Amino acid sequence: MRPVMRRRTGVRASLSALFVLGTLAATGTGLSSAAAAPAPDAPASAEAPAQALVDAVERDLGLSEHQAQERLRQEATAARVAPKAEKAAGTAFGGSWFDARTGKLVVGVTSREKAEAVRSAGATARIVEHSAEELDAAKERLDARAERKAAPSGVSSWHVDPRSNSVVVNLVEGTERDAAVRAFLDDAREAGPVTVRESAGEAPRTFAAGVVGGDPYYTGNARCSIGFAVHGGFVTAGHCGRTGDSVRGWDGSQMGQFRGSSFPGNDYAFVSTGHGWWTVPVVLGWGKTPDVLVRGSAEAPVGASICRSGSTTQWHCGQVLAKNETVNYSQGAVHQMTKTSVCAEPGDSGGSFISGDQAQGVTSGGWGNCSGGGETWFQPVNEILSVYGLTLHTA
Repeated sequence: MRPVMRRRTGVRASLSALFVLGTLAATGTGLSSAAAAPAPDAPASAEAPAQALVDAVERDLGLSEHQAQERLRQEATAARVAPKAEKAAGTAFGGSWFDARTGKLVVGVTSREKAEAVRSAGATARIVEHSAEELDAAKERLDARAERKAAPSGVSSWHVDPRSNSVVVNLVEGTERDAAVRAFLDDAREAGPVTVRESAGEAPRTFAAGVVGGDPYYTGNARCSIGFAVHGGFVTAGHCGRTGDSVRGWDGSQMGQFRGSSFPGNDYAFVSTGHGWWTVPVVLGWGKTPDVLVRGSAEAPVGASICRSGSTTQWHCGQVLAKNETVNYSQGAVHQMTKTSVCAEPGDSGGSFISGDQAQGVTSGGWGNCSGGGETWFQPVNEILSVYGLTLHTA
């Protein structure tokens, strides 16, 4: 399925997601991101009927149709309750997550007095030892340590986990006995409460791929795709290009320019568009689901289902596993990432992460593939909008 750039009125076009560094040879490799060629009229399929999302969640999360319908409804409720419950908890807030078993948002609180206020807001309260502020401070101390001295390659990432009420440090399998890893863990335990988890996966990497079919844009020898349309252009991953780089559309015509880009540390970028290209609030469903209209950017909680669109592996769904995670790429650490169980492969970087009709973020990197599974991180879209002063294009 290939989007068509507008050259006359009435021509259908849609958004796709992906990025790649490399030569034009099929064996070229590099970073992946997202690109789109919009059209003047939103495609009829972009109405994104609820059944299409139900089907995707049913398939990728192994649920029945009824379970998928109920879960999406419960997650939408949890997303609405989350800010009210956090406000009710006040300084006793210890983080929140969606519990798929009960279908409820769970909020950790350090004070029993605040538990009833959280319940009144519509969430389940759980008494925890550490507040979110304390855990965030512990993670920040660990981030600062990694800035002074790079984390060893055996450490894949670390994040605040509300469910364990600790800072979770993820290790590549078989590296816990490494001296540098042990030293990092000692520093982590000094910073605050720590849980160590060993992953069966590989070290995280930004996704690279040879130039393949899809809906690319190009910056030199790099190929990318759009994450989400904003007024004036689109957002994508920072490793797709540097500020000032020119961008060509999938058809080779001039498209725009990187107006801002950050990587590592962050992994986001803003590309302004012109030259006959315009934006529409659409995420491409690749025929696996109708194209999805983007209606906002309300953040999905940990535990919620989420889907990703990318031009290599197209449309896949999974769950939000963690937020505010620091990912230890070989190029340097990237902060405030969200980890998911959604698979991805070389060429998917920069693509759209969406929950229901709410934009979540742009694909950064991960490990594994869509045959054997894996994990993928994204840069939250609301941070990108805030940094560059952008407005999401919504339906």
